[in-house]
Amino acid sequence: QNYLDNFWPDLKAAHELFDSIVQARRERESESQENHGKEYPEHLPTEILEAGIKSGRYLQGTLNVNKHRAQLEAFVRLQGFGSKDTG
Repeated sequence: QNYLDNFWPDLKAAHELFDSIVQARRERESESQENHGKEYPEHLPTEILEAGIKSGRYLQGTLNVNKHRAQLEAFVRLQGFGSKDTG
Protein backbone atom coordinates (compact mmCIF):
# COMPACT_ATOMS: atom_id res chain seq x y z
CA GLN A 1 0.00 0.00 0.00
CA ASN A 2 2.80 2.40 0.92
CA TYR A 3 4.63 1.71 -2.34
CA LEU A 4 1.55 2.48 -4.39
CA ASP A 5 0.75 5.59 -2.38
CA ASN A 6 4.30 6.95 -2.62
CA PHE A 7 5.34 6.03 -6.16
CA TRP A 8 2.09 5.52 -8.10
CA PRO A 9 -0.53 7.74 -6.48
CA ASP A 10 -2.35 8.36 -9.78
CA LEU A 11 -2.45 4.75 -11.00
CA LYS A 12 -6.08 4.02 -10.15
CA ALA A 13 -6.11 0.47 -11.60
CA ALA A 14 -3.22 -0.63 -9.38
CA HIS A 15 -4.92 0.76 -6.28
CA GLU A 16 -8.17 -1.00 -7.18
CA LEU A 17 -6.32 -4.27 -7.75
CA PHE A 18 -4.56 -3.93 -4.41
CA ASP A 19 -7.86 -3.27 -2.62
CA SER A 20 -9.39 -6.30 -4.32
CA ILE A 21 -6.52 -8.54 -3.22
CA VAL A 22 -6.76 -7.28 0.37
CA GLN A 23 -10.52 -7.92 0.42
CA ALA A 24 -10.12 -11.45 -0.98
CA ARG A 25 -7.45 -12.21 1.61
CA ARG A 26 -9.68 -11.01 4.44
CA GLU A 27 -12.55 -13.15 3.18
CA ARG A 28 -10.30 -16.22 2.95
CA GLU A 29 -9.02 -15.65 6.49
CA SER A 30 -12.55 -15.29 7.87
CA GLU A 31 -13.64 -18.48 6.05
CA SER A 32 -10.60 -20.29 7.44
CA GLN A 33 -11.54 -19.22 10.97
CA GLU A 34 -15.11 -20.42 10.42
CA ASN A 35 -13.78 -23.80 9.25
CA HIS A 36 -11.51 -24.09 12.31
CA GLY A 37 -8.34 -23.61 10.30
CA LYS A 38 -9.19 -26.17 7.61
CA GLU A 39 -8.73 -24.98 4.06
CA TYR A 40 -11.72 -26.93 2.76
CA PRO A 41 -14.90 -27.75 4.68
CA GLU A 42 -15.63 -31.40 5.34
CA HIS A 43 -18.46 -32.98 3.36
CA LEU A 44 -19.70 -35.08 6.28
CA PRO A 45 -18.78 -35.02 9.97
CA THR A 46 -16.23 -37.62 11.05
CA GLU A 47 -18.77 -39.42 13.26
CA ILE A 48 -21.10 -40.04 10.31
CA LEU A 49 -18.26 -41.30 8.12
CA GLU A 50 -17.00 -43.68 10.82
CA ALA A 51 -20.52 -45.04 11.41
CA GLY A 52 -21.02 -45.47 7.65
CA ILE A 53 -17.76 -47.39 7.32
CA LYS A 54 -18.69 -49.69 10.21
CA SER A 55 -22.16 -50.34 8.78
CA GLY A 56 -20.83 -50.98 5.28
CA ARG A 57 -22.57 -48.00 3.73
CA TYR A 58 -19.21 -46.36 2.94
CA LEU A 59 -15.93 -47.95 1.89
CA GLN A 60 -12.54 -46.82 3.14
CA GLY A 61 -9.55 -46.73 0.85
CA THR A 62 -6.36 -44.99 -0.12
CA LEU A 63 -6.12 -42.56 -3.00
CA ASN A 64 -3.01 -43.06 -5.11
CA VAL A 65 -2.08 -40.34 -7.61
CA ASN A 66 0.56 -40.58 -10.32
CA LYS A 67 3.01 -37.79 -9.45
CA HIS A 68 4.01 -37.33 -13.08
CA ARG A 69 0.47 -37.32 -14.51
CA ALA A 70 -1.58 -36.21 -11.52
CA GLN A 71 -4.29 -34.60 -13.64
CA LEU A 72 -4.83 -37.82 -15.61
CA GLU A 73 -3.99 -40.85 -13.49
CA ALA A 74 -5.23 -41.84 -10.05
CA PHE A 75 -6.91 -44.83 -8.42
CA VAL A 76 -8.36 -45.86 -5.08
CA ARG A 77 -7.19 -49.00 -3.33
CA LEU A 78 -9.94 -50.27 -1.07
CA GLN A 79 -8.93 -51.65 2.33
CA GLY A 80 -9.69 -55.30 2.83
CA PHE A 81 -9.77 -56.14 -0.88
CA GLY A 82 -7.12 -57.90 -2.95
CA SER A 83 -5.22 -56.13 -5.70
CA LYS A 84 -7.57 -57.71 -8.28
CA ASP A 85 -10.51 -55.77 -6.85
CA THR A 86 -8.82 -52.36 -7.01
CA GLY A 87 -11.06 -49.88 -8.76
